[in-house]
Amino acid sequence: MASTDEPPEKHCWVCFATEREDRVAEWVSPCRCKGCTKWIHQSCLQRWLDEKQKESSAGAVSCPQCGTEYRVVFPKMGPLVYFLQQVDRVLSRVSPFAAAGVVVGTVYWSAVTYGAVTVMQVVGHKKGLDVMERADPLFLLMGLPTIPVMLVLGKMIRWEDYVVRLWQRHSAKLPGISRLPRLPAEGPYSGDHLSVSRTLCGALIFPSVANLVGRLLFHRVNSNLQRTILGGIAFVVMKGMLKVYFKQQQYLIKVNRRILSYPEHQARAEPSQENDQEDSGNE
Repeated sequence: MASTDEPPEKHCWVCFATEREDRVAEWVSPCRCKGCTKWIHQSCLQRWLDEKQKESSAGAVSCPQCGTEYRVVFPKMGPLVYFLQQVDRVLSRVSPFAAAGVVVGTVYWSAVTYGAVTVMQVVGHKKGLDVMERADPLFLLMGLPTIPVMLVLGKMIRWEDYVVRLWQRHSAKLPGISRLPRLPAEGPYSGDHLSVSRTLCGALIFPSVANLVGRLLFHRVNSNLQRTILGGIAFVVMKGMLKVYFKQQQYLIKVNRRILSYPEHQARAEPSQENDQEDSGNE
């Protein structure tokens, strides 16, 4: 007669192998589970822990049945391995901040370089170098990066929209101009949306465009700085006038649109066509 105190046969709940099928395997009961989920192969549990730790960032893993946290004991490591492990942890924590610092530094020095190139372009190459050599280094490090920032902020001032609004508001008071209905401010023809790419590109190429326009229109001016300033003003005024004209034409197109009436002869023809289709369908 078999003894009732004999422990039940071990079953691994990962690979489903029994103790008789694998007699050399190492078994472990890592949690409070009983019955068929109590035992598991040490190697199977190791693989299962590795998979779970890959899926989750948390280091601790618990039993999926009873919720008991597995107690994992690592072998003692030598001083060199311990030192390398601490260095790896420090680098893992510091690397995001270091990467952010590299990005910020790259943007900053790019702004400094752009500011220096703009100064030489506006006042002249030799004079620009001479001015920057005589200036305080701290002033250059703080002032040069503000040049692209101020250009972008200046580009964001949409003064053409205000001119169009004033024109639409006071156009009825001028002789010979009829009163036009006013469109809502959020309409598609009330003003184009602010494009980040267009604003950034337009702001950064503005010094080059101002210098080019100054050379074409004000070539008699000897000072490169005055010529660039005049060229920039002329370019802004010409571009603004064209933009105001374009926006006003869009406004006129919008307010003068008409919805056509439905043709009566086509309305009378449709019922007969529907009757013909019904007769053909009944046949």
